[in-house]
Amino acid sequence: MDGFSINLLGLRVFILCIGLMGNVFLILAIIQTKFSRVKSFDLFLLGLAAANLEEILIVTVFDVITLRTSSDGVDAWSCRSLKFLTKFGEIASILFTVLISVFRQQKLRDANQRASLPIYLDSIRSAWMASGVCVLLAALLSLPVFIIVPEGPTGNFSRNGSSCPLDFFQCSERYCPTLNAVYKYLFLLVCNLLPLAVVTVTGCLIIAVLLGQRTKVTPASGGRRSRGSNLHRSTVAVLAAMGLFQLDWTLYLIFQLTVSPTDFSFWAEAEFLISFSYTSISPYVYGIGNNLFSLKNFKKK
Repeated sequence: MDGFSINLLGLRVFILCIGLMGNVFLILAIIQTKFSRVKSFDLFLLGLAAANLEEILIVTVFDVITLRTSSDGVDAWSCRSLKFLTKFGEIASILFTVLISVFRQQKLRDANQRASLPIYLDSIRSAWMASGVCVLLAALLSLPVFIIVPEGPTGNFSRNGSSCPLDFFQCSERYCPTLNAVYKYLFLLVCNLLPLAVVTVTGCLIIAVLLGQRTKVTPASGGRRSRGSNLHRSTVAVLAAMGLFQLDWTLYLIFQLTVSPTDFSFWAEAEFLISFSYTSISPYVYGIGNNLFSLKNFKKK
């Protein structure tokens, strides 16, 4: 069991490192190649990568603190602050994913009948406003961390005996405060079910547009064909990221609703692997699909 725990810890560190590099590279690629002519989609990608990076850094700090301190070494305020920042990054990542999916679907809407007409989010001012709304909602939905009860009076389910639990949703079957349960199901509804529904619907609409475009053959000049090819590749990347998002957060939802932390000793590790798969892999999907991860782009000044 000790060897298995060490392997899980190694896998955890590996995922964090992969996610750290991917999100840093995505941020640098956008800043270096497109910052002077940043568009709405680039801004949304930048917000997603920043949210992912913030969550990864906070979880890394969280792990270092809980591993290096004794069971009474983490005070309540520091614990709640770390959990707030973790939830903030997680929710912001989810909201930016929803924003990206809606934006791409709107750009492709009625593409067979109309060329490329502007939409509301094309305006960089509107994009900044939408990004600000995502950040504000993420902060508001994370605030209950400061008022809910992190654990029962007799039970402690956090890893390594730390007084700072890895998941504020955890509580024993004998003692689970009402506020904890309300926040848990509110979080699952607003931050899991609704985003999954939006991403699923927009994904289906995007696929319908792409399938419709395949049945039409229209002559195009070289420059127009190149732009169309880039948009198609970017859209496929968005669809791939949306599929990964659906898989990860569906598993997370099932895990939260069916598995009890008191019955599963590796609850925290399993939850981490599920929720951080999208955070760590999505920047590579977006970066490669949008031709951001290339030596040519990084060599640009």
